[in-house]
Amino acid sequence: MFTLFIVAAFGALAIWEFYRDTTEQAEQQLPARISDRLDKLWQIAQIGLREKKYLSAEKALLTILRVDERNAAAYNRLGILYSKQRAFNDAIECFEIAQSLEPSASSLHNVGLIYYETGQYDKAAIAFEQAIEMESGLAARYVAYAKVQEKMGDNKKMISSLEKAVELEPNPQSLRILADAYERCGEVELSTAIREKIQKILIPTTIATPNKKRIVQPRKLVL
Repeated sequence: MFTLFIVAAFGALAIWEFYRDTTEQAEQQLPARISDRLDKLWQIAQIGLREKKYLSAEKALLTILRVDERNAAAYNRLGILYSKQRAFNDAIECFEIAQSLEPSASSLHNVGLIYYETGQYDKAAIAFEQAIEMESGLAARYVAYAKVQEKMGDNKKMISSLEKAVELEPNPQSLRILADAYERCGEVELSTAIREKIQKILIPTTIATPNKKRIVQPRKLVL
C-alpha cells in the first residue's frame, strides 16, 4: 500500500510539474504574441497614414489603445490621422491625452499646429512656446511660432523667431523665409542682404587647383 502511495504521489507530482511548465511557457509566450500583434497593427497604421487609408489606420490604432490604453505614441498618430481628415477637435483631444500620458515637445507642437489651423492663435502661441521650452534645437518650432506671431501682429517676435531658426539651420529655405519676412516688415536692405547670401550658397563656386581651375557644380537642393 505504501508503495502504491509513493507511485501515486510521484505521478501527481509529475502531472503538477508538467502543468506548471506548460503554464509558465504559455505565460512567457503571451507577451510575445501580444508584442507581435502590436507590431503588425503599427505597420497597418503607418501604411494607412502614408497611403491615406485612414479607416484601416484608425482601426489599427484604436485596437492598439484597447490593448495598451496608455500608449502615448498611438494617441499622437491618431491625432495626426484626425488632423489629416480635418477632424480638429478629435485631433486636439488625442494630442492632449498623449501629452498628459507622456509629455513631449512633439505633442505640444502638433497641438499648436491644430490651433493655428483653426485660428486659435493665442492657444497656438502658448503650445509652441511650451514645445520650444522642452526642445529648443529645431528650427521648425521657431518657424511655426513666427507664423503665429505674424497672425497676432507681433512682427518683432516673428522676426526674432525666424532669426533663431536661421541660426539653427542656415539653409536656403530658412533664409528665404526670413528674407520674405524682412520685406513684409519694410526692412528692404536686410531682405536684400539675405537674398544675396542665398545666391552665394546656390551659385557654383570656383575651386583652384595647382594646375588649373575647375567649376564645381552645386549639389541639388531639396527645398
